Amino acid sequence: MESFDQIRAIRWQDDALELLDQRRLPVEQIWLRLEGAADTARAITAMVVRGAPAIGITAAYGVVLAARHRYRQDSPRWREMLTGDLRQLAAARPTAVNLAWALERMQGVLDTLPEGQDPQQRLLAEAQSIHAEDVAANRRMGELGARLLDTPGAVLTHCNTGSLATGGYGTALGVIRAGVARGVIEQVYADETRPWLQGARLTAWELVQDQIPVTLLADAAAAHLLRQGRVRWVIVGADRIAANGDTANKIGTYALAVAARHHGVRLMVVAPTSTIDRSLASGAEIPLEQRGQEEVLTLGGQPVAAQGAGAWNPAFDITPAELIDAIVTERGVVERPDTAGLAALFG
Repeated sequence: MESFDQIRAIRWQDDALELLDQRRLPVEQIWLRLEGAADTARAITAMVVRGAPAIGITAAYGVVLAARHRYRQDSPRWREMLTGDLRQLAAARPTAVNLAWALERMQGVLDTLPEGQDPQQRLLAEAQSIHAEDVAANRRMGELGARLLDTPGAVLTHCNTGSLATGGYGTALGVIRAGVARGVIEQVYADETRPWLQGARLTAWELVQDQIPVTLLADAAAAHLLRQGRVRWVIVGADRIAANGDTANKIGTYALAVAARHHGVRLMVVAPTSTIDRSLASGAEIPLEQRGQEEVLTLGGQPVAAQGAGAWNPAFDITPAELIDAIVTERGVVERPDTAGLAALFG
C-alpha cells in the first residue's frame, strides 16, 4: 500500500539542527542551520517551524545545542546557565503543550546525568527518541483515524497538520494519508487558513508532493461547502487538549466545528497524547497566543488594510468537547470525548 509520505522538515545533520524554513514555502525550499538555543527559540517564535509536535521536537534538539555550548565553556555553572536556555525555549510559543512536554523529558535526562559527564550524547539520544516516537505515533493515529472513515468521500482540513507540523507523516494529515491509501478519501478540501495561509502554502504543497488531490477554499467558504453535502468529515489537529476534551487549535477551527455540527458533518481531532494537558480541567484554562497586528494588516510584506486600521489576531481558538465527535491518539480513539474518556487513555 502506498504511504504518500515523502516529506521531512526537521533533521539533525553534521552536529547541528536543520529546519526547512516554512515561511518560504511553497516558493522556495530553504534549510536553516541552527547551532544554539537562542537560534532555536527565535525559529519557533518566527514560525520557521510550527505545529505543536514539530515545535516540541525542535525544542528538544535546541536543548542538545544549548547543553553542548554551556558544557564546552567549561564552566562549573553550566547547569545553572542551561536553565536560562530552557526558559527561553519554553517561552517561544505558549499554547503548544508539546513544547513544555518535550522540555520536561530533556530536563529528566539532565537530572540523571552524573556530575562531570558530557551531556550531549544522552540528550541527543533523547531528542532523537522524541522525534522517532512522534513519527511512529502519527502512523498509528493515521491507521486508527482512517478506520472511522467507513465510506469513500471527501474531507475538509484546516491549517497544516502534516509532516511539516510534526516529526513526519502528520496527525490529521496522517489520517488523510492513510485514508487515501485505503481508498476511503477521494478528495481533500483545505482551508487557506488566514493570516499565515498554512493551508494554502503548506498543506496544499504537502498534498501536491504526495500526489493527493487537494482543492483550496477561502476560510469563509467552508460553511457553504459543508452545506453542499460534499464532505463527510472535518479532520483537524490540536495544539493543546484540556482534560475534558476542549481543544485549542488554529484560529478558525471553532467556526468549522459549529458549522460541521449544524450540517451533520462529523469532526475528528487528531493529536498525540503529549498534546493532552491533564492539568487543565477545561479549555477556559488554556493560554491562547495573541500575535502581532501586522500579520492581519499585511500579506507577504505588502499592506492589505486601510492605513490606521487596527487588527485583532488570536492565533488559536477553543473548540468545546461537545462539538467533537472523536479524538484520535496513538493510544486509541475517544468518541464523544469527555474527562473520563480521555483519562482512560492513560490507564
